[in-house]
Amino acid sequence: MRITYYGQSCFAVETGSHRLVFDPFVTPNELAKDKVTLSDIKADFILVSHGHQDHIADAVVLAAKTGATVIAPFEVGNWLENQGVAHVQGMNHGGAARMPFGRVKLTNAVHSSSMPDGHQGGNPCGFVVETPAGNFYYSGDTALTMDMKLVGESGVKLAFAAMPIGDFYTMGIADALRACEFVGARTLLALHYDTFPSIKIDHSATKAAAEKAGIKLLMPGIGETAEA
Repeated sequence: MRITYYGQSCFAVETGSHRLVFDPFVTPNELAKDKVTLSDIKADFILVSHGHQDHIADAVVLAAKTGATVIAPFEVGNWLENQGVAHVQGMNHGGAARMPFGRVKLTNAVHSSSMPDGHQGGNPCGFVVETPAGNFYYSGDTALTMDMKLVGESGVKLAFAAMPIGDFYTMGIADALRACEFVGARTLLALHYDTFPSIKIDHSATKAAAEKAGIKLLMPGIGETAEA
């Protein structure tokens, strides 16, 4: 699968004939300036893990520009509909649905969720995505949790896992590597780091930790692509 990284926790996965974009946060991201613009991003589906600004800032505009269907936790989906998003599939934790690209299931995430205007955002989530091109897990913003073992025990073979490594608000690299063990992934797409001072990381130490754990670490630059 071809992965394009757009900064923070925003990335796209090409699954054959469909393009899935996660947690669109590009326009307000200072690190993304002069590297990528919202007009560069194409999407058939937009998946939003929770309501925080650094995950949903561009969701409404991107959905309008592309006509994409947005998949999100129920309360986040309701908020997006109230903002005028035409195609929304609100779901809830533990639920799965067949989609044109394959199957998506919402998983638990240990975090918080509120909308940019202060509305309640329900519970944050992660996603297990199954496609003919391969399967993957996006944890969303989360702490390390034993619930991740349920992903590993589900029998879904993962091409990669996408997880935060920035610490402070989410898992750091040590917990993310342990989470890879829980879910049964040998490739980690690193997310949610360097965007703000509190989540800046030591790149050399991060890469060394992944190498020691035997995990392939993907850290493409903003606007760059990687294969998984």
